[in-house]
Amino acid sequence: MSFLLPRRAKRLAAALAGIAVAAVALSACAGGTTETAGGEASASADGFGDITLQLSWIFNEEFAGEYIADSKGYYTDAGFSSVQLVPGPSGGVPELLSGTADIALSDSVQVGAAVANESAPLKIIGATFQANPFTVLSLKDGGDIATPEDLKGKKIGVQDSNLTLFNALLAANDIDASEVTIVPVQYDPAPLINGEVDGFVAYLTNEAISVEMAGTATTNLPFADNGLPFVAETVTVTDDTIVNNREMLKAFLVAEIKGWTDALADPQAGADLAINTYGTDLDLDPAKTLAGSEAQNLLVVSDETEENGIFTISDALQAETIKSLAGAGINLEASDLFDLSLLAEVYEENPDLVAYAG
Repeated sequence: MSFLLPRRAKRLAAALAGIAVAAVALSACAGGTTETAGGEASASADGFGDITLQLSWIFNEEFAGEYIADSKGYYTDAGFSSVQLVPGPSGGVPELLSGTADIALSDSVQVGAAVANESAPLKIIGATFQANPFTVLSLKDGGDIATPEDLKGKKIGVQDSNLTLFNALLAANDIDASEVTIVPVQYDPAPLINGEVDGFVAYLTNEAISVEMAGTATTNLPFADNGLPFVAETVTVTDDTIVNNREMLKAFLVAEIKGWTDALADPQAGADLAINTYGTDLDLDPAKTLAGSEAQNLLVVSDETEENGIFTISDALQAETIKSLAGAGINLEASDLFDLSLLAEVYEENPDLVAYAG
């Protein structure tokens, strides 16, 4: 049985392999102000015009909030003529630096690597996922890896793109790499199903669901709960955009918050839009799409978002993200990677948006 699935893990490989591309783009940006992809998006009587949003993955349920913001008119209500949603896979770094995208949905690992290694002028201004979706997936009747200690003596299937992160997981739990056998794999969890490995690096919102839905009981060891808590699906922009198009970014965040508020209230709505409107050529499975929509909603909310609103990243979570990145060899200060001042202004000016569950 094959479980070959399109998967977001390929993004990390693409982003790290594309750092050189980002470096070339940096030289183009260094000489002056970068014009946004949709033209100068400053506030005017006509609004903010057209902008481009680079998505990190294909048109599946992952972007339920964006689909709702688009289809319900939240973007146009916020002053945009249109927001072009461009599917990935992409980490968004080359697109942001070249000016072909105004905003990108990425993650702290890819953005952090670009900032740390190439001095990319990028900032994360919010995060959809308060917890990253990485997990070590195992079969309950097989490896049954429920704790970090259970990794010892096991064969773990790890993709090349995830090797650094997996080693960071071991380091975070004081496990020597010699105590685990790493088996190179691709993104199809067939080696796990076939018993070639005891565990498999996967996503809680993807392979973990697919294997379970195929009738095989599973066990998950989420990275976020076991020493590597870092934010994902980050709203990322250039420093230049923050300086010169601040009101545009705030308007975008307002529309995003409204879209994701609706997605949290009705995961079926986001799944339906993925299946019937945005991802019609992907032949998405309705049951799997709904399950993914429900699973990702659990990553969107936290105690922090309940108190201060979705997309917020607490000082503590910023610090935890920076520590997690350091374990992967990416060394930064929180101020190098995050600028939450725009989101703070959005919620100060629109306090009603905080209560997304109400």
